[in-house]
Amino acid sequence: MKIAISTDGQYVSPHFGRCPQFTIIEVENNELVDKKVIENPGHHPGYLPQYLNKIGVGCIVAGGMGMRAKELFSQTGIEAVLGVEGEVEEIIGKIIDGSLEGGESICQPGLGKGYGIEKTECDHD
Repeated sequence: MKIAISTDGQYVSPHFGRCPQFTIIEVENNELVDKKVIENPGHHPGYLPQYLNKIGVGCIVAGGMGMRAKELFSQTGIEAVLGVEGEVEEIIGKIIDGSLEGGESICQPGLGKGYGIEKTECDHD
């Protein structure tokens, strides 16, 4: 399975759509078979779910995303695992050993427009 991790440097980004990069991994039989980091190709409504679906991603791991983004990922058949924090390498290890757990979205965008447009502060540290 191909998995995209919303990435900011060596950490999972709390803001899915505005992350600088995505770490794309491919896991087969509990083994990492491929890993690459790509620049975020751009953030506008509906684009990233389609883009990631087109390159074969089946799951997105992120700190947070809005309800609309979750719906769009669901419509493309991509599972969203939210509430994830920590170093990307640690998260990859948890994905491989099956111990990764998601939770509530870390950030709560306002009015469905995404962090950074109409909101100046986020709800996480």
